[in-house]
Amino acid sequence: MSENVNFDELRILRHSASHILAQAVKRLFPAAKLAIGPAIDNGFYYDFDTDKPFGAYDLEKLEAEMKKIVKENIKIERFELEREEALKLMADEPYKVELINDLPEGEVISFYKQGDFTDLCAGPHVNYTSKVKAFKLLSATGAYWRGSEKNKMLQRIYGTAFKTKEELAAHLESLEEAKRRDHNKLGRELELFTTSELIGQGLPIMLPKGTKILQILQRFVEDTEEAHGWLRTKTPLMAKSDLYKLSGHWDHYQDGMFVMGDESKDKEVFALRPMTCPFQYQAYLNKARSYRELPLRYGETSTLFRNEASGEMHGLIRVRQFTISEGHLMCTPEQLESEFKSCLELAIYMLKTLGLYEDVSYRFSQWDPDDKDKYIGTPEQWDEAQSTMQKILEHLEIPYQIGIGEAAFYGPKLDIQIKNVHGKEDTLITIQVDQMLAEKFGMEYVDADGNKKNPYIIHRTSIGCYERTLALLIEKYAGAFPTWLAPVQAKVLAISEKHAEYATDVVNKMRKAGIRVELDLRSEKIGYKIREAQLEKVPYMLIAGDKEMETQTVSVRARKEGDKGAMSIDGFIAHINKEVEEKTLNY
Repeated sequence: MSENVNFDELRILRHSASHILAQAVKRLFPAAKLAIGPAIDNGFYYDFDTDKPFGAYDLEKLEAEMKKIVKENIKIERFELEREEALKLMADEPYKVELINDLPEGEVISFYKQGDFTDLCAGPHVNYTSKVKAFKLLSATGAYWRGSEKNKMLQRIYGTAFKTKEELAAHLESLEEAKRRDHNKLGRELELFTTSELIGQGLPIMLPKGTKILQILQRFVEDTEEAHGWLRTKTPLMAKSDLYKLSGHWDHYQDGMFVMGDESKDKEVFALRPMTCPFQYQAYLNKARSYRELPLRYGETSTLFRNEASGEMHGLIRVRQFTISEGHLMCTPEQLESEFKSCLELAIYMLKTLGLYEDVSYRFSQWDPDDKDKYIGTPEQWDEAQSTMQKILEHLEIPYQIGIGEAAFYGPKLDIQIKNVHGKEDTLITIQVDQMLAEKFGMEYVDADGNKKNPYIIHRTSIGCYERTLALLIEKYAGAFPTWLAPVQAKVLAISEKHAEYATDVVNKMRKAGIRVELDLRSEKIGYKIREAQLEKVPYMLIAGDKEMETQTVSVRARKEGDKGAMSIDGFIAHINKEVEEKTLNY
């Protein structure tokens, strides 16, 4: 989108496009029932209740009908009705009736009419359909009415619209690039992960190459955390319901947990853990604590389980079993700000090292005072916790947006947000301030005056969920990982069978030096082998032929720079090890 386009104007244009789509649907599928059709960040959508899903051919027909409506240059007019009249007008549209009935008394009920089509809508819109010239229908999918699985599945059509055809073309090209980078597609093509219907949705199988990347990330995180004073724990994957009742998860998070047993029948009911905090608290409670031991930093590579809705599953971004770099830090009130800063600096270091730092934003996630049942604690405790965190963020000069209702049930948090290639935003890293759970668990320390006090707790991740991080890295680098992260760093390509022994010696020497290398001895032309290695996005290809055997060298071809000439084996090992040590982002 060009910088001189007013975004409000663009939203109006896209909202109008959604009404043109709805009019086209009613013309071609008169029995379809209308739901909602808003403008969104990258376009618009409209939900319909239909007998069968829309297919690709339907989208083609609808787009053609939309073009007819645009060409008809229909005037778009706004009018208002009293509630009774509004309900009569929409009597054949059950979803519109529901929306009208949900409006508070005294609310203005407005409609927009364009020719033979009228829709309940707050607007605004363009004044003629001819103003919507550059648009494209993109996809059709299922969507629950009002986003709830308890409601009927509707058919959602996504589209986009721009002021000019040039802007539309540029956007469509960016969508194609997003498809090329989509981790769900690319990760399977590169044999990083797969899935199985027999195992279940949201439970990916990491293949050897994907597993290797996760292992590299985990070792990097654990070593870095240890250097920053974090002590490692290893806690169970499940616990009795008693633990979750004490923490508050049983009352506030049970729908998101995998529970084993029935409390009305079984003596003990267990649940797989959705987070590690109550487990690490038991490590803190192992003995009496003094202020001299604080801050106490517990870190764990935690496997967690969350019963996500089936409609939320997406590749490695949102799964039901995942691994996270989770940690809990117990400190005094005086240490809170410096420790929060330290947690944030560690997260930023991780993001910069991975090359993701420029892609993130910050959200200060707060409680929703109008939904108190969702949280533990009193309004006074929440005001204190959020005020404390706000002061910390302001002192650290963190630019943030506020997310009302996005807090954890026990405290506010700083969410480090990131978007995938399709523009969907997710939380990558969180740092949370908790002033409540220590008291619930009886966690105390003895201060300098001999008084018992509850520590403040910081819940944090340093790299977030490993699976989600891997998904974002696949998309960031389009599968062409930096050398230090690449599951295969080099491939040795023998030109012919007579070079096999020398190529094997090269591989063995490199493996002893810790380089992840593969050997290609197939009876294929060298050009074919190079092209295949490039498709696999291997950082370096080393060619072994007569000249290389004679000079005890390898001809080096880099994924990015191309031919780099001949190098001694020791010289190449030194070169690649320097890249790995410096964690160079050469993609």
